[in-house]
Amino acid sequence: MLKKRIATAVVLAPLALAGVFLLPLQGFAIFLAVILLLAAYEWGPLSGLLTTLSRYSFCAIVLVAVACLMVFPIGDLYQAILASSLALWFVAIYWIMRFPQPGAWSLPIMRAIIGLVFLVATWIALVGLKSSERGDAWILLLFLIVWGADTGAYFAGKRWGKTKLAPNVSPGKTREGMLGGLAIVALVCAVFAQWNELSFSSMVYLMILGVVTAAMSVMGDLFESLLKRNAGLKDSGTLLPGHGGILDRIDSLLAAAPFFYLGLLFFQ
Repeated sequence: MLKKRIATAVVLAPLALAGVFLLPLQGFAIFLAVILLLAAYEWGPLSGLLTTLSRYSFCAIVLVAVACLMVFPIGDLYQAILASSLALWFVAIYWIMRFPQPGAWSLPIMRAIIGLVFLVATWIALVGLKSSERGDAWILLLFLIVWGADTGAYFAGKRWGKTKLAPNVSPGKTREGMLGGLAIVALVCAVFAQWNELSFSSMVYLMILGVVTAAMSVMGDLFESLLKRNAGLKDSGTLLPGHGGILDRIDSLLAAAPFFYLGLLFFQ
C-alpha cells in the first residue's frame, strides 16, 4: 500500500502542480473543472446515486453549471454561490457533531444539492484566487494551510492526542491533534507574511484567516467521512492507487477554498 501511495504521488504531484501554477487562467479553469468533474462522479454514491446514468447525470449538471459560470461571469451570482457554500458548511458542522442522528443530509436529493454547491463554489474560489493579484502565491498558501493542518494534526495527535474530535465520524481525529495542526498553520501564515513583507496588521489578519480556514478544512474531511460512513464506503473511489479517490484528496479543499477566498476579499 505504501509503495502504491508513493508511486501515485510521484506521478500525480508534478502534474497537479503544473496544472495549478503553470497554466494560464483559462487553462487553469478548464483543468480544475476536469478535476471537479471526476470528484462529482465519486460524489454520486455518497448521494445515493448508484446507477451509472444517475452519476453521469449529476456530472452533467455540474459541468453545465461551471460552463455557464465561465461564459457568463456574473459577480453577484458568484458571491451567492460562495455564501450558500459557507452556510452549508456551518450547517455541516452541526450534522457532524450529531452523527449518526439523521438530518437533512440524509435525504439523497439534499446530498446531491450539497455536492453541487460545494463543487461549484470550489471552482469559483480557486479561479478567483488564480485571477487575483499574487494569485499563484495565494493558491500556494491555501495548499500549505490545508497540508499544514493535516500534517500537524497527524503528528500532534500521535504525540498528545487523547480527546476524540468527532468519534462517531472519524475516531482517529483528536482535539489535541487539530490544535497542533492549527498552530502549524498560524506559523506558516506568519512566515508567508514576513516573506512577502506584509504589514503587522496584515500578518495578524492572515494568521487568523489561515487558522479559521484550516479549521474549515478539517470539517471538510469530517463531512466526507460522515457521507462515506453513511454509504458504507471506505474510500470515495479507486482512481488513485493507495490514496482512494479524488474526493479523498480534495475533501478538505472543498471547505477551505471558499472561506479563504472570501476572507481574502476583505484582506485586499
